[in-house]
Amino acid sequence: MNNKAVAKEIREEILVKVHEGKRVSELANQYGISNRTIYAWLTKETNGSNSVALENARLRRETSQLKQIIGELMLEKNRGKKA
Repeated sequence: MNNKAVAKEIREEILVKVHEGKRVSELANQYGISNRTIYAWLTKETNGSNSVALENARLRRETSQLKQIIGELMLEKNRGKKA
């Protein structure tokens, strides 16, 4: 998608994924566009306050990781009780 306009549907799909917690750098690589393009879309979408959107996405990602860690620890604990 280099030097070409990105379809509106693709742009919206990428922005949804950013809001869900996906990393901008991963999405940029996946779709073959620059990080700067995605950040520009976020800035436009949020009227210049994309830091809030990025912080929310980071917190969602971190929460998901913590839930996974807690689940793994609980599983290990339960296995220890059975032994």
